[in-house]
Amino acid sequence: MPDREGLHRDEITAQDLRFMAAAIRYSRRNLGLTSTNPSVGTLIVKDNGFGPVIIGRGVTALGGRPHAEREALAQAGENARGATAYVTLEPCAHHGKTPPCAEALISAGIARVVAAANDPDDRVSGKGYAMLRAAGIEVQENVLGSVAANQLAGYLIRSFKKRPEVTVKLALSDDYFIGIRGSGQVAITGSVARSQSHLMRAETDAILIGIATALEDDPELTCRLDGMAHRSPIRIVLDSALRLPLASKLVQTAGHVPLWIACGVDVPLEKRIQYQNAGCHIIATDTSDGQIALPELLNDLGELGVATLLVEGGAAIAASFLREGLADRLALFEAPVKIGADGIPVEGLQHYIDTEFTQIRSADFGADYYSEYVRKS
Repeated sequence: MPDREGLHRDEITAQDLRFMAAAIRYSRRNLGLTSTNPSVGTLIVKDNGFGPVIIGRGVTALGGRPHAEREALAQAGENARGATAYVTLEPCAHHGKTPPCAEALISAGIARVVAAANDPDDRVSGKGYAMLRAAGIEVQENVLGSVAANQLAGYLIRSFKKRPEVTVKLALSDDYFIGIRGSGQVAITGSVARSQSHLMRAETDAILIGIATALEDDPELTCRLDGMAHRSPIRIVLDSALRLPLASKLVQTAGHVPLWIACGVDVPLEKRIQYQNAGCHIIATDTSDGQIALPELLNDLGELGVATLLVEGGAAIAASFLREGLADRLALFEAPVKIGADGIPVEGLQHYIDTEFTQIRSADFGADYYSEYVRKS
């Protein structure tokens, strides 16, 4: 039957799509900054007699609390009564230190909830919607659900697989090489593409390289966009024998930007203590043929709260994540330059793209071409 606005229940409108798209965009605001909780967006929308307007908006706060719904409801105040809430993830239903967000929406007098992605957490899954419906609130699920799920992939993958979402990012020449043998770090893409790369760093929990890249390039792995240095991710180095120099830029800046080093369990304790005294966090990890065991490391990172991991290592590291089926997303920046015979390839890259991934996005950044792929389900 039609409701009070003349709409049929469960009918998705152009207005729903418009405001949910806005909520998803707003949820990007705190990507990489919400600890173990996902960065969720919420908009409270009400018709003031001249059309629908946003009267409250919220995004999961730094560190994960308060949740987006509470932030938006606080902004809307008493005007929230009778309004519609657009939420990018199913409202939580379990009691922690504070009552669940579903209960907060009910108490505020929200009349309708439009949600995007479903929450796989056993404490929430379906229960948030059930609480709302039991209170007489109209609920519309799965509005732009796939779009929201793509942005929440880190949280969803960590929930299902108990490890972070892994994005392998590569800068490629026109002939599909990532560097030149014997030349160290080589700038392949232009400034616009590099800025986008740093934006990716700002929106991820952690960034990872191998010890070979750390020794050859002595990078800092921080976000170098103006005013965004504070959004630099946790830096992780795969270093089975703990060879990273104490004088390296990574170690020297460990007091300002977290540095985690994954080393083998057989590295002597006294050597680990040297790095810990320098401000590094040591993750003792199983090894296989002298290399860090990636599945075990990813499980450790998931337990430590890392939901999104950006792999910026060299060709060998990228190939390892692809070969072991641990890459969930590929972010490729391709420049219109050729390297030639001395180029460094990523073994099997085109094969993996063709057989295991689906392209979901492309863009031009200056003269460079960007393409993004996700693993086929």
